Amino acid sequence: MKRTSFLTAALLLAAPLSAQSAPDCSKAVAQSDLNQCAAAEYDAADKQLNLVWKQAREKAKEIDSGLEGSLKGAEEALLAAQRGWIAYRDGHCKLAGFEARGGSMEPMLVSGCLAETTRLRTRQLQDFVAGEDR
Repeated sequence: MKRTSFLTAALLLAAPLSAQSAPDCSKAVAQSDLNQCAAAEYDAADKQLNLVWKQAREKAKEIDSGLEGSLKGAEEALLAAQRGWIAYRDGHCKLAGFEARGGSMEPMLVSGCLAETTRLRTRQLQDFVAGEDR
């Protein structure tokens, strides 16, 4: 009986935590809210990148389909570029966090960097899909 009461109490105490909504990022001032907002901004940028990435791969395959034998390689080059970009992004944004290393602001700095760097890459891939060079 005590075990059931303990579990019920634990669930009741946990309910308000799970029911909390995301912060209003236009009014966020607490560091934990700012961190959550920066992470959400990065998640949104990453989702957009993934959509454009699919288009870029299709474009690279299309380019390859019009080439003969050893001239092909657009898709391979795109994959190599993306892998290199991911390594750059991760290292670059880890470094950005060192401005507040170990502090409560570090996650916000890293997420903000990830979001901005990802948005830039998305624009680059959009240009590739559109056939534009920057």
